[in-house]
Amino acid sequence: YASFPDLKAFERRLTEYIACLQPATGRWRMILIVVSVCTATGAWNWLIDPETQKVSFFTSLWNHPFFTISCITLIGLFFAGIHKRVVAPSIIAARCRTVLAEYNMSCDDTGKLILKPRPHVQ
Repeated sequence: YASFPDLKAFERRLTEYIACLQPATGRWRMILIVVSVCTATGAWNWLIDPETQKVSFFTSLWNHPFFTISCITLIGLFFAGIHKRVVAPSIIAARCRTVLAEYNMSCDDTGKLILKPRPHVQ
C-alpha cells in the first residue's frame, strides 16, 4: 500500500495515537494494581480479625480504616471508568478492526495496517 498515501497517513496517525495512549494506560494499570493489592491486604486483615465476627458490620469497617478507604477508592476508580482506561489502546484497535473489515483490512494492536487479499469474484 506504499502507492496509497492516504493509507500510509492513516496508519501513521493510528500508530501515533495508540502509542500516545500507552504511558497513561501504564499509569492507570499501576494505580489499579496498587489499590487492588491494598484492598486485598486490608480485606485479609479484616477477615482474620476475631473482633470482626463479634461487632456489627459498620463497626468492623470503622475498626479497619485501611480496608475501608482502599475499598471505597477501588469502587470510586471503577465508577470513574478505570476499567476502560487500562484497556483503551485495545478498545481503539478493536473498533478500527471493525471498521477496516469492510475494506478488507485489519490492524494489529499497535495500529499497523494489515491488508487482506482481495476475495476472488467469479
